[in-house]
Amino acid sequence: MRFSIPRRDVTGTLGSILVQIQDDIRGDFGWQLQHDLDSAKDLMWYCESKSKTNLLWSKDGRQRTLLQLQEGLISGPLTVLGAAAEPSDVRDAIVGGQRIIAADGAVGVLNESEYPGIAWDALLCVVSDGDGDMADLTMAAERGVPFVLHAHGDNIQQWIKLLDVLFLHGTPLILTHQTPVELEGMCNPGGFTDGDRAVCFALSQNVERVQIKLRGFQTESIGRWTGQTNPERKMRKLEWMKRVLDITGVRM
Repeated sequence: MRFSIPRRDVTGTLGSILVQIQDDIRGDFGWQLQHDLDSAKDLMWYCESKSKTNLLWSKDGRQRTLLQLQEGLISGPLTVLGAAAEPSDVRDAIVGGQRIIAADGAVGVLNESEYPGIAWDALLCVVSDGDGDMADLTMAAERGVPFVLHAHGDNIQQWIKLLDVLFLHGTPLILTHQTPVELEGMCNPGGFTDGDRAVCFALSQNVERVQIKLRGFQTESIGRWTGQTNPERKMRKLEWMKRVLDITGVRM
Protein backbone atom coordinates (compact mmCIF):
# COMPACT_ATOMS: atom_id res chain seq x y z
CA MET A 1 0.00 0.00 0.00
CA ARG A 2 1.42 3.36 -0.95
CA PHE A 3 2.13 5.63 2.01
CA SER A 4 1.28 9.29 1.67
CA ILE A 5 1.41 12.13 4.14
CA PRO A 6 -1.87 14.07 4.20
CA ARG A 7 -1.26 17.73 3.64
CA ARG A 8 -2.90 20.76 2.22
CA ASP A 9 -1.42 22.09 -1.01
CA VAL A 10 -0.67 25.40 0.76
CA THR A 11 -3.17 27.09 -1.53
CA GLY A 12 -1.82 25.44 -4.68
CA THR A 13 0.36 28.04 -6.37
CA LEU A 14 2.00 29.04 -3.09
CA GLY A 15 3.03 25.45 -2.37
CA SER A 16 4.51 25.13 -5.84
CA ILE A 17 6.51 28.36 -5.43
CA LEU A 18 7.89 27.24 -2.07
CA VAL A 19 9.26 24.09 -3.72
CA GLN A 20 10.45 25.81 -6.89
CA ILE A 21 12.54 28.35 -4.97
CA GLN A 22 14.67 25.44 -3.75
CA ASP A 23 16.06 25.17 -7.29
CA ASP A 24 17.06 28.85 -7.15
CA ILE A 25 18.77 28.28 -3.80
CA ARG A 26 20.68 25.27 -5.10
CA GLY A 27 21.80 27.34 -8.08
CA ASP A 28 22.96 30.21 -5.87
CA PHE A 29 25.11 27.97 -3.69
CA GLY A 30 26.25 25.63 -6.47
CA TRP A 31 24.63 22.57 -4.90
CA GLN A 32 23.52 19.55 -6.90
CA LEU A 33 19.94 18.24 -6.86
CA GLN A 34 21.26 14.68 -7.02
CA HIS A 35 23.03 15.13 -3.68
CA ASP A 36 19.78 16.25 -2.03
CA LEU A 37 17.97 13.31 -3.60
CA ASP A 38 20.60 10.79 -2.51
CA SER A 39 20.48 12.04 1.07
CA ALA A 40 16.69 11.83 1.13
CA LYS A 41 16.62 8.29 -0.25
CA ASP A 42 19.31 7.20 2.20
CA LEU A 43 17.36 8.70 5.10
CA MET A 44 14.22 6.85 4.09
CA TRP A 45 16.14 3.58 3.67
CA TYR A 46 17.79 4.02 7.06
CA CYS A 47 14.43 4.47 8.77
CA GLU A 48 12.84 1.60 6.85
CA SER A 49 15.64 -0.70 8.00
CA LYS A 50 14.68 0.08 11.61
CA SER A 51 10.94 -0.39 11.15
CA LYS A 52 11.21 -4.17 11.39
CA THR A 53 11.98 -3.95 15.11
CA ASN A 54 10.16 -0.74 16.04
CA LEU A 55 6.60 -0.20 14.82
CA LEU A 56 6.87 3.52 15.57
CA TRP A 57 9.16 3.84 12.54
CA SER A 58 6.81 1.93 10.25
CA LYS A 59 4.83 3.74 7.59
CA ASP A 60 1.65 3.44 9.62
CA GLY A 61 3.49 4.70 12.69
CA ARG A 62 4.64 7.85 10.90
CA GLN A 63 1.13 8.37 9.57
CA ARG A 64 -0.28 8.30 13.10
CA THR A 65 2.43 10.66 14.32
CA LEU A 66 1.60 13.19 11.64
CA LEU A 67 -2.14 13.06 12.27
CA GLN A 68 -1.61 13.61 16.00
CA LEU A 69 0.80 16.45 15.32
CA GLN A 70 -1.60 18.05 12.87
CA GLU A 71 -4.31 18.13 15.54
CA GLY A 72 -1.99 20.10 17.81
CA LEU A 73 -0.88 22.46 15.06
CA ILE A 74 -4.37 23.54 14.07
CA SER A 75 -5.70 23.78 17.65
CA GLY A 76 -4.67 27.41 18.17
CA PRO A 77 -1.99 30.09 17.69
CA LEU A 78 1.62 29.03 17.17
CA THR A 79 5.05 30.45 17.89
CA VAL A 80 7.97 29.32 15.75
CA LEU A 81 11.25 29.78 17.62
CA GLY A 82 14.22 30.70 15.43
CA ALA A 83 17.95 30.58 16.06
CA ALA A 84 18.00 33.98 17.80
CA ALA A 85 15.28 33.05 20.32
CA GLU A 86 15.59 34.33 23.89
CA PRO A 87 13.78 33.32 27.10
CA SER A 88 11.52 36.36 26.73
CA ASP A 89 10.26 34.92 23.44
CA VAL A 90 9.24 31.73 25.22
CA ARG A 91 7.56 33.70 27.99
CA ASP A 92 5.59 35.78 25.50
CA ALA A 93 4.47 32.65 23.67
CA ILE A 94 3.29 31.02 26.89
CA VAL A 95 1.51 34.15 28.11
CA GLY A 96 -0.17 34.38 24.72
CA GLY A 97 -1.45 30.81 25.00
CA GLN A 98 0.58 29.71 21.99
CA ARG A 99 1.93 26.27 21.19
CA ILE A 100 5.57 26.16 20.08
CA ILE A 101 7.57 24.78 17.15
CA ALA A 102 11.33 24.92 17.65
CA ALA A 103 13.71 25.26 14.72
CA ASP A 104 16.51 22.80 15.46
CA GLY A 105 18.88 24.02 18.21
CA ALA A 106 16.49 26.78 19.28
CA VAL A 107 14.81 24.12 21.42
CA GLY A 108 17.62 24.81 23.92
CA VAL A 109 16.06 28.14 24.90
CA LEU A 110 13.19 26.31 26.62
CA ASN A 111 15.55 25.38 29.47
CA GLU A 112 16.35 29.06 30.01
CA SER A 113 12.73 30.14 30.31
CA GLU A 114 11.13 31.17 33.61
CA TYR A 115 8.84 28.16 33.50
CA PRO A 116 10.68 25.40 31.63
CA GLY A 117 8.09 22.75 32.48
CA ILE A 118 5.29 24.77 30.93
CA ALA A 119 7.51 25.63 27.97
CA TRP A 120 8.29 21.99 27.25
CA ASP A 121 4.61 21.09 27.55
CA ALA A 122 3.83 23.75 24.91
CA LEU A 123 6.35 22.33 22.44
CA LEU A 124 4.68 20.50 19.56
CA CYS A 125 7.70 19.48 17.50
CA VAL A 126 11.30 20.20 16.53
CA VAL A 127 12.07 20.89 12.87
CA SER A 128 15.68 19.87 12.37
CA ASP A 129 18.39 18.98 9.89
CA GLY A 130 20.50 17.63 12.75
CA ASP A 131 23.14 20.33 13.20
CA GLY A 132 21.81 21.86 16.43
CA ASP A 133 23.37 21.21 19.81
CA MET A 134 22.99 17.46 20.36
CA ALA A 135 22.44 17.81 24.11
CA ASP A 136 19.40 20.02 23.54
CA LEU A 137 18.06 17.84 20.72
CA THR A 138 18.54 14.76 22.89
CA MET A 139 16.53 16.34 25.70
CA ALA A 140 13.64 16.83 23.29
CA ALA A 141 13.97 13.26 22.06
CA GLU A 142 13.91 11.93 25.62
CA ARG A 143 10.67 13.80 26.22
CA GLY A 144 9.04 12.18 23.20
CA VAL A 145 8.71 15.44 21.25
CA PRO A 146 8.11 14.65 17.55
CA PHE A 147 10.95 15.51 15.18
CA VAL A 148 10.44 16.72 11.62
CA LEU A 149 13.80 15.55 10.29
CA HIS A 150 15.16 16.96 7.06
CA ALA A 151 17.55 15.52 4.47
CA HIS A 152 19.76 17.65 2.28
CA GLY A 153 22.94 17.00 0.36
CA ASP A 154 25.55 17.70 3.03
CA ASN A 155 23.91 16.61 6.29
CA ILE A 156 24.03 12.81 6.06
CA GLN A 157 26.42 12.45 9.01
CA GLN A 158 24.25 14.78 11.08
CA TRP A 159 20.99 12.93 10.46
CA ILE A 160 22.65 9.57 11.11
CA LYS A 161 23.90 10.82 14.49
CA LEU A 162 20.53 12.30 15.40
CA LEU A 163 18.61 9.25 14.22
CA ASP A 164 20.62 7.04 16.52
CA VAL A 165 19.34 9.19 19.41
CA LEU A 166 15.76 9.18 18.11
CA PHE A 167 15.81 5.40 17.67
CA LEU A 168 17.17 4.95 21.18
CA HIS A 169 14.31 6.93 22.74
CA GLY A 170 11.53 5.86 20.37
CA THR A 171 10.91 9.46 19.35
CA PRO A 172 8.06 10.16 16.87
CA LEU A 173 9.41 11.11 13.46
CA ILE A 174 8.33 12.82 10.24
CA LEU A 175 10.71 12.95 7.27
CA THR A 176 11.15 15.87 4.86
CA HIS A 177 13.31 16.55 1.81
CA GLN A 178 14.02 19.40 -0.61
CA THR A 179 13.63 17.88 -4.06
CA PRO A 180 10.85 18.16 -6.65
CA VAL A 181 10.62 14.35 -6.73
CA GLU A 182 7.75 12.58 -4.97
CA LEU A 183 9.33 10.28 -2.40
CA GLU A 184 7.27 7.64 -0.66
CA GLY A 185 7.14 8.21 3.10
CA MET A 186 8.53 11.74 2.94
CA CYS A 187 7.20 15.18 2.14
CA ASN A 188 8.59 18.44 0.81
CA PRO A 189 6.67 21.29 2.47
CA GLY A 190 8.97 23.87 0.88
CA GLY A 191 11.48 26.16 2.50
CA PHE A 192 15.19 26.12 3.09
CA THR A 193 16.51 26.79 6.60
CA ASP A 194 15.06 25.05 9.65
CA GLY A 195 13.21 28.23 10.58
CA ASP A 196 11.40 28.96 7.35
CA ARG A 197 10.88 25.24 6.72
CA ALA A 198 9.10 25.05 10.09
CA VAL A 199 6.71 27.73 8.83
CA CYS A 200 6.22 25.92 5.51
CA PHE A 201 5.56 22.67 7.36
CA ALA A 202 2.92 24.30 9.56
CA LEU A 203 1.22 25.82 6.53
CA SER A 204 1.24 22.44 4.78
CA GLN A 205 -0.67 20.99 7.74
CA ASN A 206 -3.63 23.37 7.38
CA VAL A 207 -2.36 26.03 9.78
CA GLU A 208 -3.46 29.49 8.69
CA ARG A 209 -0.65 32.02 8.32
CA VAL A 210 -2.40 34.42 10.71
CA GLN A 211 -1.98 31.81 13.46
CA ILE A 212 1.81 31.88 13.20
CA LYS A 213 4.06 34.22 15.21
CA LEU A 214 7.79 34.28 14.51
CA ARG A 215 10.11 34.80 17.46
CA GLY A 216 13.90 34.74 17.31
CA PHE A 217 14.12 35.33 13.56
CA GLN A 218 16.64 37.85 12.23
CA THR A 219 18.79 38.48 9.18
CA GLU A 220 21.25 41.03 10.59
CA SER A 221 23.33 38.53 12.55
CA ILE A 222 23.65 34.80 13.25
CA GLY A 223 21.47 33.54 16.10
CA ARG A 224 23.16 31.93 19.07
CA TRP A 225 21.29 28.63 18.60
CA THR A 226 22.72 28.16 15.12
CA GLY A 227 24.82 25.04 14.64
CA GLN A 228 28.39 25.12 13.38
CA THR A 229 28.44 27.12 10.17
CA ASN A 230 30.45 29.28 7.80
CA PRO A 231 29.48 32.83 8.86
CA GLU A 232 29.54 34.35 5.37
CA ARG A 233 27.52 31.53 3.88
CA LYS A 234 25.10 31.58 6.82
CA MET A 235 24.30 35.24 6.21
CA ARG A 236 23.44 34.36 2.61
CA LYS A 237 21.21 31.57 3.91
CA LEU A 238 19.40 34.04 6.16
CA GLU A 239 18.63 36.24 3.15
CA TRP A 240 17.08 33.23 1.42
CA MET A 241 15.15 32.48 4.61
CA LYS A 242 13.64 35.95 4.47
CA ARG A 243 12.69 35.49 0.82
CA VAL A 244 10.91 32.24 1.65
CA LEU A 245 9.07 33.85 4.57
CA ASP A 246 8.04 36.76 2.34
CA ILE A 247 6.49 34.23 -0.05
CA THR A 248 4.54 32.57 2.76
CA GLY A 249 3.18 35.91 3.96
CA VAL A 250 4.32 35.18 7.54
CA ARG A 251 6.22 38.28 8.61
CA MET A 252 9.33 38.51 10.73
